[in-house]
Amino acid sequence: MLYSFIIPVFNRPDEVDELLESLTRQELKDFEVVVVEDGSTKTCKEVCDKYAGMLDLHYYYKENSGPGQSRNYGAERASGRWLIVLDSDVVLPEGYLANVDKELFLQGDSAAVRKEKAQVSAWGGPDAAHPDFTPIQKAISYSMTSFFTTGGIRGGKAKLDKFYPRSFNMGILRDVYIELGGFSKMRFGEDIDFSYRMVEAGHRTCLLPSAWVWHKRRTDFRKFFRQVYNSGVARINLSKRHPGTLKMVHLLPAVFTVGVIGLLMLSAFAVLWLLPLLLYSFIIFVDSSVRNRSLWVGLLSIPAAFTQLMGYGLGFIGAWWKRCVLGSEELSPCGKSEDERKAFENNFYG
Repeated sequence: MLYSFIIPVFNRPDEVDELLESLTRQELKDFEVVVVEDGSTKTCKEVCDKYAGMLDLHYYYKENSGPGQSRNYGAERASGRWLIVLDSDVVLPEGYLANVDKELFLQGDSAAVRKEKAQVSAWGGPDAAHPDFTPIQKAISYSMTSFFTTGGIRGGKAKLDKFYPRSFNMGILRDVYIELGGFSKMRFGEDIDFSYRMVEAGHRTCLLPSAWVWHKRRTDFRKFFRQVYNSGVARINLSKRHPGTLKMVHLLPAVFTVGVIGLLMLSAFAVLWLLPLLLYSFIIFVDSSVRNRSLWVGLLSIPAAFTQLMGYGLGFIGAWWKRCVLGSEELSPCGKSEDERKAFENNFYG
């Protein structure tokens, strides 16, 4: 077996249905699918049974432990040379696996690129919004991928050095996965932690631009805020685990957050202080409207952008204060210490 898809899921049978349906339409068929139900109360067992005759599919149910440990559980039971980790909220285009295969097996590349790819132990792919996604999902997708929010760092340009794959769409050599012991018990940011550990161990990672997926992300701004807040917390935890990985780009949302709060306070004395925020909002509106061909999505992209940047910034600042100033232990989602794990399912999966 060449490829094994590892899919952890928690209370999302409808999403799994869409993902499995997209797997049945893959041009390349040399793969198995391992679905790991992470303690769901609303399981996808019936959905998986529906595809049992169409896919080489293996379904497992286990007590809740979070997506990282569920991926490890699936990897232990997979047989593929390459483990492809996906989130349950992605959908694959028909040529996804064929594109992965073409990239990994060096078809049509220059000698220099072939030499570099031959040393790759893990890869990641970008994500995009499907035309059928809701306007809010499209706005959130824009905020996570736009140059004006994240600097476009979440995938786009093909590069073969210092790319850190994310768990919504990443492939790992099985031998390397076993060597590193899989994902850690971090409650958030465990995928970046795994990528850092790969690079630190001397393994090469890369971006495969053609291995993209449609990614639904969160369905409303409240859930989106919680997600990006946790990402800000995770960034501080990661900087403690992996000294030297905190870069200037990771500080920008915190700077943005402080700037927005400062401008809002100053606007109480002179409304002109709101002009920078209005200009930024206008840029987001125009760029997103053009990219999504929708004025409504463009309008929704304004709160999405502020939610993305300020949610991350607040999580980052709070975790920095607790860990770097007060000296607290590693924080779990929503800024709680690791011994405060209650409501983890709501914090992560919500």
